Amino acid sequence: MNYSKNFSKVKQYYDRKLWSLTKVASAVGKWITAEEYEEITGKEFE
Repeated sequence: MNYSKNFSKVKQYYDRKLWSLTKVASAVGKWITAEEYEEITGKEFE
């Protein structure tokens, strides 16, 4: 899969508990895709 430029950055923030689900969701469309959101969080993007 080709990841967005900021995918790894957002994943690190979420994995380190620096970003909440809401914060990751707010990055969709700007930094990451909805598909990447689901990969990072393990939850469906709504």
